[in-house]
Amino acid sequence: MYYGRDHIPGKDENACGGIIKAQDLQSFYPNRKDQPNILYLISSALPAYAATMVRQAKKHGAKIVLNQNGTAYPAWHGPGWEKTNRPMRKVLELADYVFYQSQFCKTAADLHLLERNDGFEILHNPVDCSTFVPSQYKPTGHRLISAGTHNQLYRVQCAIETAVILKRSIPDIQLTFAGRYHWQNSHAESMGELEALVENSGIAGSITVLGPYSQNEVVPLMQDHHIALHTKYNDPCPRLVTEALACGLPVVYSDSGGVPELVGRDAGIGVPAPQDWQDLHAPAPDHLAEAVVKVFERYDAFSAAARQRSIEHLDVGPWLERHKQVFTEIIR
Repeated sequence: MYYGRDHIPGKDENACGGIIKAQDLQSFYPNRKDQPNILYLISSALPAYAATMVRQAKKHGAKIVLNQNGTAYPAWHGPGWEKTNRPMRKVLELADYVFYQSQFCKTAADLHLLERNDGFEILHNPVDCSTFVPSQYKPTGHRLISAGTHNQLYRVQCAIETAVILKRSIPDIQLTFAGRYHWQNSHAESMGELEALVENSGIAGSITVLGPYSQNEVVPLMQDHHIALHTKYNDPCPRLVTEALACGLPVVYSDSGGVPELVGRDAGIGVPAPQDWQDLHAPAPDHLAEAVVKVFERYDAFSAAARQRSIEHLDVGPWLERHKQVFTEIIR
């Protein structure tokens, strides 16, 4: 098995996004560059010259498996989205089998890349429910976390404005940001802008800004909070949502993209949003705040449902088993 890059970050290294799927797999299928019989690529972490790599791999008899995340489209990417999609389109066309991370991912790929009619399935991003577990003791107060890769400014603005509204009725509300920040030219520049927004929010003492984290740091980070606040519009299949659910955190989110597929009916509350490829629809902070209040009112039930959802639908065990079955079938 080769994942298209020589180094896959370990769980003690700062990493997030698509490459985490390779972490799940490489314990069972080590990363080997020399004569692999399967090239496993993740659309959101494609190597340079991915299409050329795929052609060479197929020429030497390897099978191609693609884990397809979202696509570029006008509202998210802006001008040039078609060019960004070209490498994904070619890999999708040449793949022997495709795992779409959500039905939303399949819909996006059908519209913006190409439509596959066979050799695919929907398989949501997993979480190891034996490692990601609820804390025996919940933290005091009312603590929200917004984590992951923050690549658009509106995401953090919505979260801050939501916390400002909540502060009026929940005086001890706390909001934590964690992850990478990439709406400016660099992480440092983006993080500096976020810190300035926090300072000018009027509730700076209630907001904490943390940087990137490793997989080993996610569990205590989640366990130190009550609710995951996910403000991204049309998020295809965010790993951090599965991790939050497994740790017993209900999710308040934009009811768009693939997130509703992950959360289900009982493990959180989605703020209504239209499906739109041309314009971005940031969730209204007052609606997010209202949803947070509702979750806190029935917190124990929401938290139990979040954990149950992860065990029944998102655990890494069945995800790995399905990969094993597909790998066995395609290399016969």
